[in-house]
Amino acid sequence: MAPELNRPEIVAELTAMSDRYETALGTNDIAELDTLFYQGPETVRYGVGETLYGFDEIAAFRRNRTGGSPPRDVLRRHITAIGTDTGTVDLEFRRHGGERIGRQSQTWIRTPQGWKIIAAHVSLMADIS
Repeated sequence: MAPELNRPEIVAELTAMSDRYETALGTNDIAELDTLFYQGPETVRYGVGETLYGFDEIAAFRRNRTGGSPPRDVLRRHITAIGTDTGTVDLEFRRHGGERIGRQSQTWIRTPQGWKIIAAHVSLMADIS
């Protein structure tokens, strides 16, 4: 039996969480970013220039990153709810002043503490000029 996809209320919840993440990222709200990630060794974040395994490595990266993430505009976002407790958020973005397209993928899970990111991947597309 295939999982139920894209129940409107679950897509709405994931949309709100994605918006919350983007706000925290844009304001470099480290405490909020920590809250949004699953705080366990299972959590993974592959960044543009870093590979982080476990919440502790992710939190340390955020604390040591001067100035936070470069400002960006979201160009496109695609959300897929898988059942009621899992979903993915994939988006394309462009950093302010940049030409390259960035991509971000997140896997969210529902926990007793609410929705949490358990896997994330950020990359920049190659310069094609």
